[in-house]
This record gives sequence, structure tokens and C-alpha cells, in this order.
Amino acid sequence: MNSRPGRIRIIGGSLRNSRLEVPGQPGLRPTPERVRETLFNWLAPMIEGARVLDLCAGTGALGIEALSRGAAGACFVEPDALAARALRDNLARLKVVGGEVAAVDAQAFLRSAARAFDLVFLDPPFALDLWSALAGRLEQGGWLAARAWIYVESPREAIPAVPANWTLHREGRAGEVRFALYRRALPLS
Repeated sequence: MNSRPGRIRIIGGSLRNSRLEVPGQPGLRPTPERVRETLFNWLAPMIEGARVLDLCAGTGALGIEALSRGAAGACFVEPDALAARALRDNLARLKVVGGEVAAVDAQAFLRSAARAFDLVFLDPPFALDLWSALAGRLEQGGWLAARAWIYVESPREAIPAVPANWTLHREGRAGEVRFALYRRALPLS
């Protein structure tokens, strides 16, 4: 992977056309602009006032895009110190209100005291194969609002196992990526 730093453009909302500085970290794989545009078109009716969790945040582009479009707040979880610092710097430089960064591993974060989120971005590093484990912890740990939306990004041909009460709302493919939006229903007792 390219080790040079780069930039990502926010595509909509109050921060439209703002640039995020991106550190040149191995394995950092920002969600492509075309995929973000499709995703946020899907989410347009439900983003205003949403509480957002950007799990495995990386650049934070998904959570910042959500804040730009009216989300009430976003928690960014990113264990890499350089990426977490770049994320904090971007939030400060853009004067983003409502963003908090937790510089911790996603699994460790999900073992802490839960709070319910309306929208979760689940995009772990592909090489770690964490989708099913993290999805299970989100569902069982009290991290999801009753009718939460969950975005899952994975390799093109991979369909991660998700909890039975998550219903596929929409999906797409771009390059080597499969992206899917799920809607949570309350589990049967």
C-alpha cells in the first residue's frame, strides 16, 4: 500500500468539499468516494439527529460525512495512534462539533459500558476478518438502538455472517468491495 499521506473529500452537507488529511498507514483503506455517495443517498432520510458509531474508523470519513449531514454526534473508534491523532486533528481543523475519538481496539471498546447508537459503520481491516465477531458484540452488548442501521463493508465476494435479526436493506459492489446496509429488528425473545 502507498505509504504517502493523502486527502479525502467530504462529499455532502455542511462540510461539503472539505478535505481530510490521511496518514500514509499500511492497511488504511478509506471507503471510496463513489461508495460513500451511494451509502449517504440511502441514509439521507434517517441521518438527521442520528447517534453514530464509526467502529474501526480509520480516516473517520464515514462518521465525519454523517456529522456533516446532520448526525447529532459520532464516536470514532481507532486503535492506531497515528490514525487516531490525524482524526482528532481533522475534527479540530474543520471545527466539527459532536465528534469524539476513542483510541482503542474495537473489541475492547465493545467490552466497555454500552450506549445505543442509531447508525453503526462496521468496516474493519479486511485482513483481520472481524465482521461476525464485532456484529455479534454490537447486537448482544446493547450498542444498537431498537431500529438501528448498520453499514457493513467487506471484500467483494464475502458476505459476513450477521445476527439473524439484521435485515439486508440494500447492497452494492465497487471494485473489490461489497457494501451493505442492514436494518435491525428487535430479536425474538
